[in-house]
Amino acid sequence: MAFIDDFKKFAFKGNVIDLAVGVVIGGAFGKIVSALVADLFMPLVALVLPSGDWRANGVVLRQAADPKDDVVVKYGDFFGAVLDFMVIALVLFIVVSRILKAAEGRLSRPKPADDPVIKECPFCCETVPIKATRCKFCTSQFA
Repeated sequence: MAFIDDFKKFAFKGNVIDLAVGVVIGGAFGKIVSALVADLFMPLVALVLPSGDWRANGVVLRQAADPKDDVVVKYGDFFGAVLDFMVIALVLFIVVSRILKAAEGRLSRPKPADDPVIKECPFCCETVPIKATRCKFCTSQFA
């Protein structure tokens, strides 16, 4: 029974649940960003490039009797994956570093500085309450 109790404590800790929620939301956000890149940005890239289906570009290294057995280096697919990564990284950078930091800045306002509750004795450098008129360590009187 101790094993089951330990497992319950571990599985239902706040950190584990927060991590699980973060992974699920991160996966959903990843799908949104991937769809944004695939559906909006990549068609614009295809318009700029001279070949319409630029991901199908490749070099045949060895040609076989059956075309599906050909050895092909698909450099177009590789460059497409690299471009996908760069665009996704750019979108995440813009979202995370700019928009979320701006939103956090508006939500967290700096608190006014509290009045100090202690002060330092100029004679012995010990800390004493701010309202004290005499140091309790060296018995010096404050002005």
